[in-house]
Amino acid sequence: MSKWTDQLPEAAKEYIGSRRVDEVECVIGDIAGVARGKAMPAAKFGKQTNYYLPNSIFLQTITGEWADNPFDAFTEPDMVMVPDFTTATAAPWTADVTLQVIHDAMDQNGEPIAYSPRNVLRRIVKLYNDQGWTPVVAPEMEFFLTARNIDPNMPVEPPMGRSGRKAAGKQAYSLSAVDEYGKVIDDIYDYAEAQGLEIDGILQEGGAGQIELNLQHGDPVRLADDVFYFKRLIREAALRHDCFATFMAKPIAGEPGSAMHIHTSVVDTRSGKNIFSEKKGEETEAFFHFIAGMQHHLTGAIAVLAPYVNSYRRYIPDFAAPINLEWGRDNRTTGLRIPISSASARRVENRLPGMDCNPYLGIAATLACGYLGLMEKKQPRPEFKSSAYIDSDDIPTNLGDALDLLDEDTALKEVLGTDFCKVYASVKRNEYKEFLQVISPWERQHLLLNV
Repeated sequence: MSKWTDQLPEAAKEYIGSRRVDEVECVIGDIAGVARGKAMPAAKFGKQTNYYLPNSIFLQTITGEWADNPFDAFTEPDMVMVPDFTTATAAPWTADVTLQVIHDAMDQNGEPIAYSPRNVLRRIVKLYNDQGWTPVVAPEMEFFLTARNIDPNMPVEPPMGRSGRKAAGKQAYSLSAVDEYGKVIDDIYDYAEAQGLEIDGILQEGGAGQIELNLQHGDPVRLADDVFYFKRLIREAALRHDCFATFMAKPIAGEPGSAMHIHTSVVDTRSGKNIFSEKKGEETEAFFHFIAGMQHHLTGAIAVLAPYVNSYRRYIPDFAAPINLEWGRDNRTTGLRIPISSASARRVENRLPGMDCNPYLGIAATLACGYLGLMEKKQPRPEFKSSAYIDSDDIPTNLGDALDLLDEDTALKEVLGTDFCKVYASVKRNEYKEFLQVISPWERQHLLLNV
Protein backbone atom coordinates (compact mmCIF):
# COMPACT_ATOMS: atom_id res chain seq x y z
CA MET A 1 0.00 0.00 0.00
CA SER A 2 1.21 3.51 -0.74
CA LYS A 3 1.90 6.06 1.95
CA TRP A 4 -1.42 7.93 1.74
CA THR A 5 -3.46 4.75 2.06
CA ASP A 6 -1.63 3.94 5.30
CA GLN A 7 -3.41 6.99 6.79
CA LEU A 8 -6.91 5.67 6.06
CA PRO A 9 -9.35 4.71 8.84
CA GLU A 10 -9.90 1.00 9.42
CA ALA A 11 -13.36 1.02 7.78
CA ALA A 12 -11.89 2.41 4.57
CA LYS A 13 -9.06 -0.15 4.61
CA GLU A 14 -11.57 -2.96 5.15
CA TYR A 15 -13.68 -1.72 2.25
CA ILE A 16 -10.68 -1.68 -0.07
CA GLY A 17 -9.39 -5.06 1.06
CA SER A 18 -7.04 -6.47 -1.56
CA ARG A 19 -8.52 -4.34 -4.34
CA ARG A 20 -6.98 -1.30 -5.99
CA VAL A 21 -8.53 2.12 -5.35
CA ASP A 22 -9.70 3.51 -8.70
CA GLU A 23 -10.86 7.01 -7.79
CA VAL A 24 -10.77 9.55 -4.98
CA GLU A 25 -13.44 12.21 -4.55
CA CYS A 26 -11.99 15.32 -2.91
CA VAL A 27 -15.04 16.95 -1.32
CA ILE A 28 -15.89 20.01 0.71
CA GLY A 29 -19.26 21.32 1.89
CA ASP A 30 -20.29 24.75 0.62
CA ILE A 31 -22.60 27.23 2.41
CA ALA A 32 -25.64 25.07 1.61
CA GLY A 33 -23.86 21.85 2.59
CA VAL A 34 -23.67 20.74 -1.06
CA ALA A 35 -20.67 18.48 -1.71
CA ARG A 36 -18.31 20.24 -4.10
CA GLY A 37 -14.82 19.36 -5.22
CA LYS A 38 -13.02 17.17 -7.73
CA ALA A 39 -12.77 13.48 -8.53
CA MET A 40 -9.44 12.15 -9.72
CA PRO A 41 -7.68 8.84 -10.33
CA ALA A 42 -6.29 7.45 -7.10
CA ALA A 43 -2.80 7.29 -8.61
CA LYS A 44 -2.88 11.03 -9.26
CA PHE A 45 -4.29 11.78 -5.80
CA GLY A 46 -1.42 9.88 -4.23
CA LYS A 47 1.18 11.96 -6.05
CA GLN A 48 -0.49 15.38 -5.87
CA THR A 49 1.02 17.84 -3.38
CA ASN A 50 -1.32 20.79 -3.98
CA TYR A 51 -4.99 20.85 -4.76
CA TYR A 52 -6.92 24.05 -5.35
CA LEU A 53 -10.51 25.29 -5.64
CA PRO A 54 -11.70 28.89 -6.16
CA ASN A 55 -13.05 30.61 -3.05
CA SER A 56 -16.16 31.47 -5.06
CA ILE A 57 -17.66 28.07 -4.19
CA PHE A 58 -18.75 29.70 -0.93
CA LEU A 59 -20.56 32.47 -2.86
CA GLN A 60 -22.71 30.14 -4.95
CA THR A 61 -26.42 30.10 -4.16
CA ILE A 62 -28.59 26.99 -4.07
CA THR A 63 -29.80 27.87 -7.59
CA GLY A 64 -26.26 28.08 -8.97
CA GLU A 65 -26.13 31.87 -9.16
CA TRP A 66 -23.28 33.92 -7.68
CA ALA A 67 -23.74 36.24 -4.73
CA ASP A 68 -21.84 39.49 -4.41
CA ASN A 69 -18.38 39.16 -2.89
CA PRO A 70 -18.51 41.27 0.31
CA PHE A 71 -14.73 41.69 0.47
CA ASP A 72 -13.28 42.57 -2.94
CA ALA A 73 -13.71 42.28 -6.68
CA PHE A 74 -14.87 38.92 -7.98
CA THR A 75 -11.42 37.60 -8.94
CA GLU A 76 -11.98 34.06 -7.60
CA PRO A 77 -8.57 33.42 -6.00
CA ASP A 78 -7.66 29.83 -5.25
CA MET A 79 -7.91 28.18 -1.86
CA VAL A 80 -5.63 25.32 -0.84
CA MET A 81 -7.53 22.11 -0.12
CA VAL A 82 -6.02 19.98 2.65
CA PRO A 83 -7.26 16.37 2.97
CA ASP A 84 -8.46 15.20 6.37
CA PHE A 85 -7.66 11.51 6.10
CA THR A 86 -9.68 10.71 9.24
CA THR A 87 -12.78 11.38 7.08
CA ALA A 88 -11.77 9.03 4.24
CA THR A 89 -14.62 6.65 3.54
CA ALA A 90 -16.12 4.48 0.83
CA ALA A 91 -18.54 5.54 -1.86
CA PRO A 92 -20.16 2.08 -1.96
CA TRP A 93 -22.80 2.93 -4.60
CA THR A 94 -20.16 3.43 -7.32
CA ALA A 95 -19.24 0.74 -9.85
CA ASP A 96 -15.53 0.86 -9.01
CA VAL A 97 -13.55 1.24 -5.77
CA THR A 98 -14.01 4.90 -4.88
CA LEU A 99 -13.13 6.80 -1.73
CA GLN A 100 -14.45 10.13 -0.48
CA VAL A 101 -12.20 12.45 1.52
CA ILE A 102 -13.39 15.67 3.15
CA HIS A 103 -10.94 18.53 2.71
CA ASP A 104 -10.34 21.67 4.76
CA ALA A 105 -10.15 25.04 3.02
CA MET A 106 -7.02 27.09 3.73
CA ASP A 107 -5.79 30.33 2.23
CA GLN A 108 -2.45 30.52 0.43
CA ASN A 109 -0.75 31.49 3.71
CA GLY A 110 -1.96 28.34 5.41
CA GLU A 111 -4.72 30.01 7.47
CA PRO A 112 -8.26 28.55 7.64
CA ILE A 113 -10.79 30.18 5.32
CA ALA A 114 -13.12 31.88 7.81
CA TYR A 115 -16.31 31.33 5.80
CA SER A 116 -15.83 27.61 5.14
CA PRO A 117 -18.64 25.99 7.21
CA ARG A 118 -16.38 23.24 8.60
CA ASN A 119 -13.90 25.89 9.72
CA VAL A 120 -16.73 27.89 11.35
CA LEU A 121 -17.63 24.86 13.46
CA ARG A 122 -14.00 24.19 14.34
CA ARG A 123 -13.62 27.82 15.44
CA ILE A 124 -16.51 27.50 17.89
CA VAL A 125 -15.32 24.15 19.26
CA LYS A 126 -11.98 25.85 19.96
CA LEU A 127 -13.75 28.60 21.93
CA TYR A 128 -15.10 25.85 24.22
CA ASN A 129 -11.70 24.13 24.39
CA ASP A 130 -10.04 27.41 25.40
CA GLN A 131 -12.34 27.49 28.44
CA GLY A 132 -11.45 23.91 29.39
CA TRP A 133 -14.70 22.50 27.98
CA THR A 134 -15.51 19.83 25.41
CA PRO A 135 -18.89 20.11 23.67
CA VAL A 136 -20.75 16.89 22.88
CA VAL A 137 -23.59 16.69 20.37
CA ALA A 138 -26.04 14.11 19.02
CA PRO A 139 -28.05 15.02 15.92
CA GLU A 140 -31.34 13.47 14.84
CA MET A 141 -32.02 13.36 11.11
CA GLU A 142 -35.56 13.49 9.71
CA PHE A 143 -36.23 13.09 5.99
CA PHE A 144 -38.88 11.98 3.53
CA LEU A 145 -38.82 9.24 0.96
CA THR A 146 -41.00 10.42 -1.93
CA ALA A 147 -42.14 9.29 -5.33
CA ARG A 148 -39.83 10.47 -8.11
CA ASN A 149 -40.64 14.12 -8.86
CA ILE A 150 -39.21 15.08 -12.25
CA ASP A 151 -41.50 18.09 -12.79
CA PRO A 152 -40.96 20.84 -10.19
CA ASN A 153 -44.42 22.24 -11.04
CA MET A 154 -46.08 19.11 -9.66
CA PRO A 155 -46.61 18.53 -5.91
CA VAL A 156 -44.37 16.05 -4.12
CA GLU A 157 -46.15 12.78 -3.31
CA PRO A 158 -45.42 9.89 -0.93
CA PRO A 159 -43.69 6.84 -2.38
CA MET A 160 -45.33 3.55 -3.29
CA GLY A 161 -44.68 0.90 -0.66
CA ARG A 162 -44.21 -2.82 -1.13
CA SER A 163 -47.95 -3.30 -0.52
CA GLY A 164 -48.69 -1.32 -3.67
CA ARG A 165 -50.19 1.54 -1.67
CA LYS A 166 -48.71 4.98 -1.15
CA ALA A 167 -47.02 5.50 2.20
CA ALA A 168 -49.52 6.65 4.82
CA GLY A 169 -49.07 9.51 7.28
CA LYS A 170 -49.81 9.58 11.00
CA GLN A 171 -48.02 6.26 11.55
CA ALA A 172 -45.28 7.43 13.91
CA TYR A 173 -43.17 4.57 15.35
CA SER A 174 -45.01 1.98 13.22
CA LEU A 175 -42.67 -0.88 12.29
CA SER A 176 -44.93 -2.02 9.47
CA ALA A 177 -44.81 1.50 8.00
CA VAL A 178 -40.99 1.34 7.89
CA ASP A 179 -41.21 -2.14 6.32
CA GLU A 180 -43.11 -0.63 3.37
CA TYR A 181 -39.78 0.68 2.06
CA GLY A 182 -37.54 -1.85 3.78
CA LYS A 183 -35.22 -2.29 0.78
CA VAL A 184 -34.20 1.38 0.98
CA ILE A 185 -33.58 1.02 4.71
CA ASP A 186 -31.49 -2.11 4.10
CA ASP A 187 -29.28 -0.22 1.66
CA ILE A 188 -28.92 2.68 4.10
CA TYR A 189 -27.63 0.22 6.71
CA ASP A 190 -25.32 -1.48 4.20
CA TYR A 191 -23.88 1.79 2.89
CA ALA A 192 -23.39 3.10 6.42
CA GLU A 193 -21.55 -0.08 7.45
CA ALA A 194 -19.28 0.15 4.39
CA GLN A 195 -18.51 3.77 5.26
CA GLY A 196 -17.87 3.08 8.95
CA LEU A 197 -20.81 5.28 9.98
CA GLU A 198 -22.74 4.29 13.10
CA ILE A 199 -26.54 4.42 13.22
CA ASP A 200 -28.14 4.56 16.67
CA GLY A 201 -31.62 3.80 15.36
CA ILE A 202 -34.16 4.27 12.56
CA LEU A 203 -37.87 4.85 13.08
CA GLN A 204 -41.02 5.95 11.27
CA GLU A 205 -41.92 9.59 11.87
CA GLY A 206 -45.36 11.22 11.63
CA GLY A 207 -45.32 12.13 7.94
CA ALA A 208 -46.11 9.89 4.97
CA GLY A 209 -42.79 8.28 4.05
CA GLN A 210 -41.00 10.27 6.78
CA ILE A 211 -38.09 8.59 8.58
CA GLU A 212 -35.94 9.57 11.53
CA LEU A 213 -32.34 8.39 11.80
CA ASN A 214 -30.50 8.92 15.10
CA LEU A 215 -26.74 9.16 15.57
CA GLN A 216 -24.62 8.39 18.63
CA HIS A 217 -23.36 11.41 20.59
CA GLY A 218 -19.79 12.58 20.09
CA ASP A 219 -17.43 15.21 18.72
CA PRO A 220 -19.28 18.06 16.90
CA VAL A 221 -17.04 18.13 13.81
CA ARG A 222 -17.12 14.36 13.39
CA LEU A 223 -20.90 14.26 13.79
CA ALA A 224 -21.32 17.09 11.24
CA ASP A 225 -19.11 15.08 8.85
CA ASP A 226 -21.36 12.07 9.45
CA VAL A 227 -24.56 14.00 8.67
CA PHE A 228 -22.88 15.43 5.56
CA TYR A 229 -22.05 11.88 4.42
CA PHE A 230 -25.43 10.44 5.47
CA LYS A 231 -27.34 12.90 3.30
CA ARG A 232 -25.52 11.66 0.25
CA LEU A 233 -25.74 7.95 1.02
CA ILE A 234 -29.48 8.19 1.83
CA ARG A 235 -30.16 9.90 -1.50
CA GLU A 236 -28.16 7.19 -3.30
CA ALA A 237 -30.04 4.40 -1.49
CA ALA A 238 -33.38 5.93 -2.46
CA LEU A 239 -32.44 6.38 -6.11
CA ARG A 240 -31.49 2.72 -6.28
CA HIS A 241 -35.15 1.89 -5.56
CA ASP A 242 -36.80 4.40 -7.88
CA CYS A 243 -37.69 7.02 -5.28
CA PHE A 244 -36.23 10.25 -3.93
CA ALA A 245 -34.95 11.13 -0.47
CA THR A 246 -35.44 14.77 0.40
CA PHE A 247 -34.16 16.85 3.31
CA MET A 248 -36.39 19.85 2.56
CA ALA A 249 -37.88 21.29 5.72
CA LYS A 250 -41.44 21.03 4.35
CA PRO A 251 -41.68 19.03 1.11
CA ILE A 252 -45.34 17.93 1.28
CA ALA A 253 -48.29 20.21 2.08
CA GLY A 254 -50.35 18.95 5.01
CA GLU A 255 -47.54 16.79 6.38
CA PRO A 256 -45.11 17.58 9.23
CA GLY A 257 -41.76 19.13 8.40
CA SER A 258 -38.33 17.56 8.83
CA ALA A 259 -36.05 18.72 11.64
CA MET A 260 -32.48 18.11 12.67
CA HIS A 261 -32.84 18.15 16.46
CA ILE A 262 -29.46 18.69 18.11
CA HIS A 263 -28.78 17.35 21.63
CA THR A 264 -25.92 19.18 23.35
CA SER A 265 -24.00 18.72 26.57
CA VAL A 266 -20.67 20.12 27.73
CA VAL A 267 -18.04 18.24 29.73
CA ASP A 268 -15.07 19.47 31.68
CA THR A 269 -12.10 18.45 29.56
CA ARG A 270 -9.89 17.47 32.51
CA SER A 271 -12.37 15.54 34.61
CA GLY A 272 -14.74 14.36 31.87
CA LYS A 273 -17.69 15.41 34.05
CA ASN A 274 -20.83 16.96 32.59
CA ILE A 275 -20.81 20.64 33.63
CA PHE A 276 -24.63 20.64 33.58
CA SER A 277 -24.74 18.38 36.68
CA GLU A 278 -23.50 18.70 40.27
CA LYS A 279 -21.83 15.80 42.07
CA LYS A 280 -25.16 14.76 43.59
CA GLY A 281 -26.96 15.08 40.24
CA GLU A 282 -28.57 18.51 40.65
CA GLU A 283 -28.69 20.96 37.74
CA THR A 284 -25.86 23.50 37.77
CA GLU A 285 -25.84 27.22 37.10
CA ALA A 286 -23.94 26.43 33.88
CA PHE A 287 -26.95 24.38 32.74
CA PHE A 288 -29.28 27.34 33.18
CA HIS A 289 -26.78 29.77 31.63
CA PHE A 290 -26.59 27.53 28.55
CA ILE A 291 -30.38 27.57 28.19
CA ALA A 292 -30.43 31.35 28.65
CA GLY A 293 -27.87 31.72 25.86
CA MET A 294 -30.12 29.72 23.59
CA GLN A 295 -33.12 31.88 24.48
CA HIS A 296 -31.22 35.15 24.00
CA HIS A 297 -29.42 34.31 20.76
CA LEU A 298 -31.34 31.64 18.83
CA THR A 299 -33.65 34.28 17.39
CA GLY A 300 -30.61 35.69 15.58
CA ALA A 301 -29.41 32.20 14.68
CA ILE A 302 -32.68 31.17 12.99
CA ALA A 303 -31.33 32.48 9.67
CA VAL A 304 -28.71 29.71 9.89
CA LEU A 305 -31.02 27.00 11.29
CA ALA A 306 -33.78 27.79 8.77
CA PRO A 307 -31.81 28.82 5.68
CA TYR A 308 -34.45 28.83 2.91
CA VAL A 309 -37.88 30.30 2.24
CA ASN A 310 -39.33 26.79 2.55
CA SER A 311 -37.84 26.46 6.05
CA TYR A 312 -40.43 28.83 7.54
CA ARG A 313 -43.31 26.64 6.39
CA ARG A 314 -42.24 24.26 9.15
CA TYR A 315 -42.76 26.80 11.95
CA ILE A 316 -46.54 26.58 12.13
CA PRO A 317 -48.80 25.33 14.96
CA ASP A 318 -50.13 21.78 15.17
CA PHE A 319 -47.49 20.15 12.97
CA ALA A 320 -45.15 18.93 15.75
CA ALA A 321 -42.65 21.75 15.19
CA PRO A 322 -41.53 24.25 17.82
CA ILE A 323 -42.69 27.84 17.35
CA ASN A 324 -41.05 29.27 20.46
CA LEU A 325 -37.87 29.41 22.54
CA GLU A 326 -39.43 28.18 25.77
CA TRP A 327 -37.72 25.37 27.65
CA GLY A 328 -39.18 22.43 29.52
CA ARG A 329 -38.31 19.04 30.93
CA ASP A 330 -39.56 16.23 28.68
CA ASN A 331 -41.83 18.72 26.88
CA ARG A 332 -41.86 18.27 23.09
CA THR A 333 -43.89 21.44 22.51
CA THR A 334 -41.00 23.64 23.66
CA GLY A 335 -38.23 24.71 21.32
CA LEU A 336 -35.69 23.75 23.98
CA ARG A 337 -36.41 20.34 25.50
CA ILE A 338 -34.61 18.69 28.40
CA PRO A 339 -34.92 14.94 27.74
CA ILE A 340 -35.20 12.37 30.53
CA SER A 341 -31.66 11.22 31.30
CA SER A 342 -29.16 10.39 34.00
CA ALA A 343 -27.26 13.30 35.54
CA SER A 344 -24.13 12.42 33.58
CA ALA A 345 -26.09 12.56 30.30
CA ARG A 346 -28.01 15.77 31.09
CA ARG A 347 -28.37 17.75 27.86
CA VAL A 348 -30.36 20.40 26.02
CA GLU A 349 -32.22 19.45 22.83
CA ASN A 350 -32.49 22.27 20.29
CA ARG A 351 -35.63 21.46 18.27
CA LEU A 352 -35.44 24.54 16.02
CA PRO A 353 -33.02 23.47 13.23
CA GLY A 354 -34.52 22.18 10.01
CA MET A 355 -33.04 19.18 8.22
CA ASP A 356 -32.36 21.54 5.31
CA CYS A 357 -29.65 23.39 7.24
CA ASN A 358 -25.97 22.80 6.64
CA PRO A 359 -25.00 20.33 9.43
CA TYR A 360 -21.75 22.16 10.18
CA LEU A 361 -23.59 25.47 10.52
CA GLY A 362 -26.60 24.06 12.40
CA ILE A 363 -24.33 22.55 15.05
CA ALA A 364 -22.08 25.65 15.03
CA ALA A 365 -25.01 28.03 15.62
CA THR A 366 -26.38 25.84 18.43
CA LEU A 367 -23.01 25.72 20.17
CA ALA A 368 -22.45 29.44 19.60
CA CYS A 369 -25.67 30.36 21.40
CA GLY A 370 -24.89 28.04 24.31
CA TYR A 371 -21.33 29.37 24.53
CA LEU A 372 -22.60 32.95 24.75
CA GLY A 373 -24.92 31.88 27.55
CA LEU A 374 -22.05 30.32 29.50
CA MET A 375 -20.01 33.49 29.09
CA GLU A 376 -22.82 36.00 29.75
CA LYS A 377 -24.16 34.05 32.76
CA LYS A 378 -27.77 35.17 32.33
CA GLN A 379 -30.81 33.32 33.65
CA PRO A 380 -33.42 31.72 31.39
CA ARG A 381 -37.14 32.36 31.47
CA PRO A 382 -39.08 30.09 33.86
CA GLU A 383 -39.63 26.51 32.73
CA PHE A 384 -42.72 26.07 30.55
CA LYS A 385 -44.80 23.24 31.99
CA SER A 386 -47.80 23.14 29.63
CA SER A 387 -48.32 23.16 25.87
CA ALA A 388 -46.04 25.76 24.28
CA TYR A 389 -47.92 25.86 20.98
CA ILE A 390 -48.69 29.49 21.67
CA ASP A 391 -48.35 32.83 19.92
CA SER A 392 -44.69 33.80 20.18
CA ASP A 393 -42.41 36.50 18.83
CA ASP A 394 -39.34 34.29 19.26
CA ILE A 395 -39.29 32.93 15.71
CA PRO A 396 -39.13 35.15 12.59
CA THR A 397 -41.69 34.23 9.95
CA ASN A 398 -39.55 34.65 6.84
CA LEU A 399 -35.94 34.55 5.68
CA GLY A 400 -35.64 38.30 5.17
CA ASP A 401 -36.61 39.08 8.76
CA ALA A 402 -34.35 36.29 10.03
CA LEU A 403 -31.33 37.76 8.23
CA ASP A 404 -32.09 41.17 9.76
CA LEU A 405 -32.18 39.60 13.25
CA LEU A 406 -28.84 37.88 12.64
CA ASP A 407 -27.34 41.19 11.60
CA GLU A 408 -28.58 42.80 14.83
CA ASP A 409 -27.00 40.17 17.12
CA THR A 410 -23.44 41.52 17.29
CA ALA A 411 -22.29 39.02 19.91
CA LEU A 412 -23.49 36.04 17.87
CA LYS A 413 -21.83 37.39 14.71
CA GLU A 414 -18.52 37.74 16.54
CA VAL A 415 -18.65 34.12 17.73
CA LEU A 416 -19.64 32.75 14.32
CA GLY A 417 -17.10 35.03 12.65
CA THR A 418 -17.89 38.38 11.03
CA ASP A 419 -16.40 37.33 7.67
CA PHE A 420 -18.58 34.22 7.63
CA CYS A 421 -21.69 36.26 8.47
CA LYS A 422 -20.97 38.67 5.60
CA VAL A 423 -20.65 35.83 3.10
CA TYR A 424 -23.68 34.01 4.50
CA ALA A 425 -25.87 37.11 4.34
CA SER A 426 -24.75 37.84 0.78
CA VAL A 427 -25.66 34.33 -0.39
CA LYS A 428 -28.98 34.18 1.46
CA ARG A 429 -30.17 37.66 0.46
CA ASN A 430 -29.42 36.77 -3.15
CA GLU A 431 -31.49 33.58 -2.82
CA TYR A 432 -34.35 35.47 -1.18
CA LYS A 433 -34.32 38.06 -3.97
CA GLU A 434 -34.48 35.25 -6.56
CA PHE A 435 -37.44 33.66 -4.77
CA LEU A 436 -39.39 36.92 -4.69
CA GLN A 437 -39.19 37.05 -8.48
CA VAL A 438 -41.09 33.75 -8.82
CA ILE A 439 -44.89 33.87 -9.11
CA SER A 440 -46.49 30.91 -7.32
CA PRO A 441 -49.54 28.85 -8.36
CA TRP A 442 -51.39 30.20 -5.29
CA GLU A 443 -50.96 33.77 -6.55
CA ARG A 444 -52.18 32.87 -10.05
CA GLN A 445 -55.16 30.94 -8.70
CA HIS A 446 -56.43 33.47 -6.17
CA LEU A 447 -55.23 36.84 -7.44
CA LEU A 448 -55.25 36.66 -11.25
CA LEU A 449 -59.02 37.25 -11.68
CA ASN A 450 -60.10 38.34 -8.20
CA VAL A 451 -58.12 41.46 -7.28
